[in-house]
Amino acid sequence: MRETAYAKINLALHVRARRGDGYHALETLFAFVDCGDVLTTRAAARDEVRTLGEFAGGLQDPFDNLVARALGKLPRPDGLAITLEKNLPVAAGLGGGSADAGAVFRIVRERCGLPEDWRERAASLGADVPACVESRTCIGRGTGTELEPLDDDSLAGTPVLLVNPRVPLATGPVFAGWDGEDRGPLPTGTAREIALAGRNDLEAPAIALVPQISAVLEVLQGTSAWLARMSGSGATCFALFSNPEDCGDAMASIRASHPDWWLMRGSLR
Repeated sequence: MRETAYAKINLALHVRARRGDGYHALETLFAFVDCGDVLTTRAAARDEVRTLGEFAGGLQDPFDNLVARALGKLPRPDGLAITLEKNLPVAAGLGGGSADAGAVFRIVRERCGLPEDWRERAASLGADVPACVESRTCIGRGTGTELEPLDDDSLAGTPVLLVNPRVPLATGPVFAGWDGEDRGPLPTGTAREIALAGRNDLEAPAIALVPQISAVLEVLQGTSAWLARMSGSGATCFALFSNPEDCGDAMASIRASHPDWWLMRGSLR
């Protein structure tokens, strides 16, 4: 069985307050790209996880990543041997580990079903994991685990380009650098309207830690994209285009001018 762990992007991310438990109250518009890491699975006597791919080295212990932890959260009659092809950079604002865990939940659901409390089990692995299980455009509130579906396909199929300066950026220091100012709630409307009117409140603290993000945004804003923004806590930025040709042209131009940057091209699901 083969399953894609779809890259997560935050089309908008509004941080509203610091909570007493160390987390932050936020409102975000999740969206997912039709490419990412790839998990290949077969039945086995016991659970096994093998990691390969460009960014496999970014996982310090392949047996203590979110794939292994997700397997440990889900009761099953037999084991699963999973090979994780790590195509997404680690600590990049793309929910890579969360997307991997979400793919595990989908694999188990297909094979034998999920327990009734699967959402709580997913949330215990990380705030982005519940959204990554379904990997559909939705609004997240609270810490990101309170999900609201959007009955709106205005962005489905939109060409998207992901760009990362190949600098890992941990989430904790970025949230710690947020200035604490509540700049207002997520806008209402269609997914496209929310994305256009929204913002990412973590861009400034992320840029303070990784200044290269500014260069990525400047380059993306110089293309024909109708929206360019940082995703999550960075350092990956995305650009949305009106047609695949413009997206392809932008990718070719950036690859030529910045061959050291990581790029991935796809479409929103």
